[in-house]
Amino acid sequence: MRAIFVLFDTLNRHFLEPYGSDLMQTPNFRRLAEKSVRFDNHYVGSLPCMPARRDLQTGRLNFMHRSWGPLEPFDTAMTEVMKKQGIYSHLITDHYHYLEVGGAGYQNAFSSFEFLRGQEGDVWKAHVEPDLDRYRTQYHPDQYSEKLGDLPLHYMINRDYIKEEADFSSTQCFDLGCEYLQTNKDADNWFLQIETFDPHEPFHAPERWRKQFPTDYEGPIRDWPPYARVTQDEAEAAELRANYMALLAHCDAQMGRLLDQMDALDMWKDTMLVVSTDHGYLTGEHDWWAKNKMPAYQEIAHIPLFIHHPDHADLAGHSRDALSQTIDLMPTFLEAFGCDIPDAVRGKSLLPVLQNAEITNHESVIFGYFGGAINVTDGRYTYFRYPDNLLDQTLFQYTLVPSHMREYFICEEMAQAEIITGLNYADGYSVMRIPVIEQSPWYSSHGPAAMVASETLLFDVLADPHQENALDDDALHLIMAKKLEREMRRHNAPPEAFARLDLKPDAEATSWQN
Repeated sequence: MRAIFVLFDTLNRHFLEPYGSDLMQTPNFRRLAEKSVRFDNHYVGSLPCMPARRDLQTGRLNFMHRSWGPLEPFDTAMTEVMKKQGIYSHLITDHYHYLEVGGAGYQNAFSSFEFLRGQEGDVWKAHVEPDLDRYRTQYHPDQYSEKLGDLPLHYMINRDYIKEEADFSSTQCFDLGCEYLQTNKDADNWFLQIETFDPHEPFHAPERWRKQFPTDYEGPIRDWPPYARVTQDEAEAAELRANYMALLAHCDAQMGRLLDQMDALDMWKDTMLVVSTDHGYLTGEHDWWAKNKMPAYQEIAHIPLFIHHPDHADLAGHSRDALSQTIDLMPTFLEAFGCDIPDAVRGKSLLPVLQNAEITNHESVIFGYFGGAINVTDGRYTYFRYPDNLLDQTLFQYTLVPSHMREYFICEEMAQAEIITGLNYADGYSVMRIPVIEQSPWYSSHGPAAMVASETLLFDVLADPHQENALDDDALHLIMAKKLEREMRRHNAPPEAFARLDLKPDAEATSWQN
């Protein structure tokens, strides 16, 4: 078995033609859909970027126990399991969060890896005295900064070195991916992950794609939406959306290059291909930009998934309605390679669903951000359950590597840390339980203080796919709350996760500790 996993960041399925979009043309995603099985009810798990990648590697949710963080010593990573079975794994990525303290350990779980540089605020090129006067006129004031360490400043510096399409790190990711396939076309037992940060913001796209989406905007560079309500005028908002579509068109072209290489090397007959993303993105829907602050609406949570398996090539062009989510990909790959699936895994292999459209994979799935709502969907209804007060709740981080995205936990966070034992997902390790406090750098950047919306909501996503009309149905709220409780127990949610949502789990349910 050989397998290719293509992971985009911030790929909104509502812009893809195979999912019914007429917003733009995505011819290579159409080609992909014609060669694979399209999953129509695929959802996120832990949000955002790195929590999603921990889900992918471990096959279990982490957002009820931990915020953004590295792989833990007690995590059983998918590619580590593969290594023990003699399967070679290789990572090609430009996702610079792997290079931060909060992204440690992921690349080391692969047999080998290659990094490309220059995305977003990657601290790539060194300009001790950058040309701030030029930047001040070249970029919109809302995405301009003079502060060393701020993402916008490093983005402006990086962009000076990205002029031609070949300079884009996403192009280079697929260059290396195609090179890998050429080099290893005759080898067996390998897993290749091609991962690009695109189409994540900022939405800088090659000119040949950008010019296909003209707008009436006449101001400086405006390709980085805020994580905030939409307040821009129509022309500026259109410019931001157009830049997203241009970058997505670029991603579509890169996808096409990979498909061309698979065609040229006749790989469809013996190579698995899986394509997905970590999460979606709001481009003005619900009057919001981006993610994190607001509820995890469908544009964020309902994501694309395409699977081609050489043993089921006759299913090309078909679709599946079974409910699935990010954590299912780990056991899917392991089963495809004949590996044993670790006991701690809570995801379910999608190979049975691939083979039989009648199989039910999950009755419901939960997803969310640490410290925010815990959400559940059963494929028809989505239910966002928030605590009464985001700023007055008990939260603990369970970790052996106390780091946030770009810095370690501060002394005040560690002051009340305690060691606990017997966590039934920690592989026998004792683990630190660290209280969440307001002084934490994470608390205001990605935690409760950064979240705006906090109203518990229920939607019928079949009758109301855009989630415009919340349901006021006490009986249905109760039904969905019970489904939420059941899934939280299955995923070993800690006691405070139930308490903060005023949920009362069954005392006889599976304990979070042994």
